[in-house]
Amino acid sequence: MKAFYTDHFVLPLPDGHRFPMQKYRQLRDQVALLDGLELKEPPAASDEDLIRVHDQEYVKRVTQGKLSTAEIREIGFPWSELMVERSKRSAGATISACISALEDGVSVNLAGGTHHAYANKGSGFCVFNDAAVASKYLQNLRNMNVAIIDLDVHQGNGTAAILGKDPSCYTLSLHGEKNFPFRKESSHLDVGLSDGCSDDEYLLHLAHALNQMESEFKPDMLIYLAGADPHEGDRLGRLKLSLKGLCLRDQMVLDFAKTHDLPIAIAMAGGYGINIETTVEVHAQTVQLALQLFKELKVKQ
Repeated sequence: MKAFYTDHFVLPLPDGHRFPMQKYRQLRDQVALLDGLELKEPPAASDEDLIRVHDQEYVKRVTQGKLSTAEIREIGFPWSELMVERSKRSAGATISACISALEDGVSVNLAGGTHHAYANKGSGFCVFNDAAVASKYLQNLRNMNVAIIDLDVHQGNGTAAILGKDPSCYTLSLHGEKNFPFRKESSHLDVGLSDGCSDDEYLLHLAHALNQMESEFKPDMLIYLAGADPHEGDRLGRLKLSLKGLCLRDQMVLDFAKTHDLPIAIAMAGGYGINIETTVEVHAQTVQLALQLFKELKVKQ
């Protein structure tokens, strides 16, 4: 199974910055040991790829370092050429994972899930919206319906704003109702969860959401944002999912893909564990489950 990673994902940040950038390298080191996984370096998304989703002027200002102080503050990362490269590589990795998933059934971006980026601005550590960019890349290749299953603890507000009225896509978001962003957008299906939501409650909501999506939309491709931040040990999550609960969450989504014979590309999305090792463990578990599906699909062939 192809998993996409580049050292460009690890952006040098000022001392004391709250984003856990080292999780990407630690995750790479952990999953590199898995039998049957092939690490691949993704190309950067091109400006042509980005402007299918993002305003051309916004892409130009990001690339040329002409964002305002307020725009940079909303993104949460200081501007640098490395920040631009990281953002383009992250979107490129989700495009690459989608292409690989079309060939192999399942593939993983070891970063991505930058779902707070709007067409004309970045927000919440997100510069370009990789799932939206990858969706439109696929649709430029062929006529297909794409479903984005967003299980980060924060609503995919940028994705909803970009694709929420697009009949060729379906945006499903399960998120903390009272968590960031405090002004939600309208996805095709939003499920707001109360603080302290447990494994059983979460899995019940997810099962109902997948059933509703199935009744309303017939996807040809799934993009899954497998956030680690619903975990009970997350600093920003406010939910109470255990490692086992997150395993069952991932398995439910992967089983949906397998049952409906749908290719699935997975991005890691958020994770801000009190201990970074916990976040890495959640993400690594997702990759292991994806690899298990990959092996099952190969046996069937």
